[in-house]
Amino acid sequence: MEKNILIIGSGFAGLWSALSAVRLLDQHARADVQVTLLAPQAELHIRPRFYEPDVHNMRAPLLDLFEATGVRFVQGLALSIDTEGRQVVYRKAEGGEGRLRYDRLVLASGSQLFRPPVPGLAEHAFDVDRIEQAALLERHLHGLGGQPESVARNTVVVAGGGFTGIETATEMPARLRAIFGDGARVRVVVVDRGAQVGAALGEGIRPAILEASRELGVEWRPGRTVAAVDARGVVLDDGQRIDAGTVIWTVGFRASGLTEQIPAPRDATGRLQVDNHLRVAGLADVYAAGDTARAATDELGNFSVMSCQHAIPLGRHAGNNAAADLIGVAPRAYSQPKYVTCLDLGAWGAVYTEGWDRQQKLVGAEAKALKSQINTQWIYPPAADRAVALAAADPAIPVA
Repeated sequence: MEKNILIIGSGFAGLWSALSAVRLLDQHARADVQVTLLAPQAELHIRPRFYEPDVHNMRAPLLDLFEATGVRFVQGLALSIDTEGRQVVYRKAEGGEGRLRYDRLVLASGSQLFRPPVPGLAEHAFDVDRIEQAALLERHLHGLGGQPESVARNTVVVAGGGFTGIETATEMPARLRAIFGDGARVRVVVVDRGAQVGAALGEGIRPAILEASRELGVEWRPGRTVAAVDARGVVLDDGQRIDAGTVIWTVGFRASGLTEQIPAPRDATGRLQVDNHLRVAGLADVYAAGDTARAATDELGNFSVMSCQHAIPLGRHAGNNAAADLIGVAPRAYSQPKYVTCLDLGAWGAVYTEGWDRQQKLVGAEAKALKSQINTQWIYPPAADRAVALAAADPAIPVA
């Protein structure tokens, strides 16, 4: 009977899990094992770029790649996981439910933005978490161009001063002026609970964030949170009101809710604890990769973060090891001791750092060129050529 490696999710971790599993099976001439990927669309959404304009272009089709590499694609939304019965129930694209059996499972269903019960948040705030939401924000911004000019129309409040919030905020002045005109007086305000500007990213990167914010006119409200949102702006926790026609929420991410169906330890964000082969703690046939996995990156106490920097190599290792375990060959231990940050800072440029303490290495235009290369080349899927794609899925490839 044919065995099946089932991968849930077509994001960075899911895509590379599938390719890596096929690669190892190819090497061992194992035609008796099928690699199946379950996802709502056969697309890789380039999520790290959703703060940019023209977001509708930020999806990469995967069907040709799957056909070239022999990955079986099933279109549907995973609903439940039965780890005892080794099956997944999913909602079919055409309606109704289906079931998929697995011998090894790789959970790579990603993460989503956390929206707390802040009054008015659900009704009035935008986000850049999903391509559909980012496109909705873009349509809203263009719609503002047809409204009479006012301080509120020209003001954007970004809730959250982490990575996503900073990239969204520093890109926003250029996006607004492209709609309102070069001479428009625009206002962008970042509201962040951290005591200092860019507190979540540390001292090494703060000087670049401060300089870029000053040059671009991005204001900060450190030590503050958004207490309420309405159609005309926000109220902060100290009672201050900011009139704004646009509010963008970027605070906090949680692992896919499917992790709650796996009987295994999870961290505060819902990520599953995995060993150095990315096997979920206490389960012999379930692996996790990307934003669903909490994996040690080194022996110094550092763990993977929710980013494509970790999702891609985690996927390469999870797929390889699920296949290795199934056919009885040695797995490959995951290790990623090098950690880098490349933060886009809009028209000002970017900043590139190395190490968990974020030591600055490149800044301004030089870092911007690197960021552009990362965003437009490095994180995109390989060509739909079997040899090229499988070679790119080798877990031995060194990664940043």
